[in-house]
Amino acid sequence: GGQACSAATRTFVQDTIYDAFVKKAAARAAKRKVGDPFNTDTEQGPQVDEEMFTKALQMIESGKKEGAKLETGGSRIGDKGYFIQPTVFSNVTDNMTIARQEIFGPVQQILKFSTVEELVERANNTSYGLAAGIVTNDLNKAIAFAKASQAGSVWVNCFNIVTYQAPFGGYKESGFGKDMGEEAIHEYLNIKTVTIALPTLTK
Repeated sequence: GGQACSAATRTFVQDTIYDAFVKKAAARAAKRKVGDPFNTDTEQGPQVDEEMFTKALQMIESGKKEGAKLETGGSRIGDKGYFIQPTVFSNVTDNMTIARQEIFGPVQQILKFSTVEELVERANNTSYGLAAGIVTNDLNKAIAFAKASQAGSVWVNCFNIVTYQAPFGGYKESGFGKDMGEEAIHEYLNIKTVTIALPTLTK
C-alpha cells in the first residue's frame, strides 16, 4: 500500500511508451486485492493508522485539484478500517504536491520524460534521496543513471532488493548513515585521532 520509505510511487515513463504504460498500470491497480492483511490472497492492507489514512486521502485530493488525471481509485473503501483504493494518477508534473511530498499510501504518480539527461535532473529535484530505480534494455543508460542519481540505493531492472551485505541508507533528507553492510558497523564506533610529538633526534 505504498507504506515503505522506498516505495516506487513516483514513476517516470518515457514518452514513447507513456500512454500504454498508464493504461496497464491503471488496469493492474484496479485488480489489486485489498483486504485483511492476514489473508493469503490479500495484496494490500489498510493504512497503518488514522493519521496516515487521512494524509493519503488529502494528498489524493490535492492531486485532483492541481490537475493530475485520476486513472483509477482515489477513494476510501467501505466505512470501516483505513482502506484506500489503489490509486493511479497520470499527467503529473514536477511542481504538483503529489510529486514533491511523500504520500506513504497506495498512490502512483506517473510522469513523462524524453531523455535520460532530463530524467536524472528531474528525479534528483527532490529533498529526498533514499532509493531510485531504472528499467531499461540499455546498460549504458542504466550505468549513467546510477552514477548521476542522488540516491543511496539504485536498482536496475528490479526494485526494493535489500541484502544484509550491502549498505542501505539515503542522501539529503532521507537520513544519515547506513544500515547493513560493513558501513553499518561504523555507526557504533567512535573514531579517535592521537597525535604524538616525537623528540628531535640528535646524534
